[in-house]
Amino acid sequence: MDLTEIEMLLGPEQPGFRARQLFTALYKKRVNNLSDITNLPYDIRLQLVANNPLGLPAIEHRYDSIDGTRRYLLRLQDNRTVEAVLMPEEHRDTICISSQVGCPVDCRFCLTALMGLERNLTAGEIVGQVLHVAAENNLDPASSRLNVVMMGMGEPLLNLSQVIKATELLVNKQGVGIPERRITVSTSGIVPKIEELGRAAVRPKLAISLNASTENQRRQLMPITRKYHLADLMAACKAYPLRPWEKLTFEYVLLKGVNDSDQDARRVVRLLARLNCKVNLIALNPGPGIPFATPEPERVHSFQQIVRQAVPCFVRKPRGRDIFAACGQLKRVSSDLVNPA
Repeated sequence: MDLTEIEMLLGPEQPGFRARQLFTALYKKRVNNLSDITNLPYDIRLQLVANNPLGLPAIEHRYDSIDGTRRYLLRLQDNRTVEAVLMPEEHRDTICISSQVGCPVDCRFCLTALMGLERNLTAGEIVGQVLHVAAENNLDPASSRLNVVMMGMGEPLLNLSQVIKATELLVNKQGVGIPERRITVSTSGIVPKIEELGRAAVRPKLAISLNASTENQRRQLMPITRKYHLADLMAACKAYPLRPWEKLTFEYVLLKGVNDSDQDARRVVRLLARLNCKVNLIALNPGPGIPFATPEPERVHSFQQIVRQAVPCFVRKPRGRDIFAACGQLKRVSSDLVNPA
């Protein structure tokens, strides 16, 4: 709930500051029991506890990687599960969260795609992942160290209304307090939703999952391209209203012998010409049922060297591969392959 909804919940007989107290307790202080909000009158707390479940996810399993990454399998109120990942680094921490249970976009190189879509998450279920992982690891969401990326399960722009509402809750300074510049949403390229996102008053940064250098190649890897063509996607990117501090991010998963040639790299440069952007290269994170291989480091380096002559280009370091926590690996892989903490 946002502040207006909390005011409606408490009713017109309660002064406005009561709603603000509850909002702050939920999102800033991150209470996990409504009866602990001691600055609210006892009768209000009783009513809240009786009629309004808090809705935070519960930890089904936690998987710890040798590199410090943590993958959380989180159980929702209806017993469905989603995943969130914490990636700690020396100067920052990143929480990768899900926007849907499963995913309807059938990217051929992604384990999550094998699940299909079960349902959309609510704004509360999206925010709840951040609150839960932050509390579990004693992280202050309002600090300059913490970033949030909506790159877990799901296609966020196919749940855009809830993603926008979740972003508004996350950036509210009276609550979680994470600046917009530290929240990123990743899309496979839902063109009309990219345009809608650009009109939002409060919105995360935008990352585009590109993964191919031609229309035909992208259709083979990302069938969504048959509906939203590569040329239309690039046109939407060129029209996207970037803020003064903002760049578009293009993510490119490198598949051995498929989209990782020097010719592919040169075509990527031509695609991104005159865009204010950067490129993140991701050598495929393998998984059962994925019919592609990871390119050699030398091939990744060659691809990067070509692209970076025209566009800032970085190689994303794989995190949590051993616990199936890396990009494209989230499929609720359980203890038969990974030992829970």
